[in-house]
Amino acid sequence: MPATKSKPREKKRGKPFDPTRRRFCHFCKEKIDEVDYKDYTSFRRFISDRGKIKSPRTTGTCRRHQRQLATAIKRAREMALLPYVAEPKPTEGGRGGRRGGRRDRDRDRD
Repeated sequence: MPATKSKPREKKRGKPFDPTRRRFCHFCKEKIDEVDYKDYTSFRRFISDRGKIKSPRTTGTCRRHQRQLATAIKRAREMALLPYVAEPKPTEGGRGGRRGGRRDRDRDRD
């Protein structure tokens, strides 16, 4: 087989929501040493719409600050500053929760 020369790869230009772009830790960038549970308003970007703590891969937080963030979110939940679970959004039809599944259909047949 003939040896083929591969072209040098072009560097991808980072776009705001490019998944290949390197994300930087928000807390390191802002030079925040300790994550405080009382600053719960800034936790919104680190919590999903369901109320789960987002992974560091999605948020870009470093290992140290991710641990502090998780502890701070858990403390804020314990103090009732943050909800444990977000309110479910009402859905029309489709697969929206556990209620009204197959059992209800079977019950209606009788």
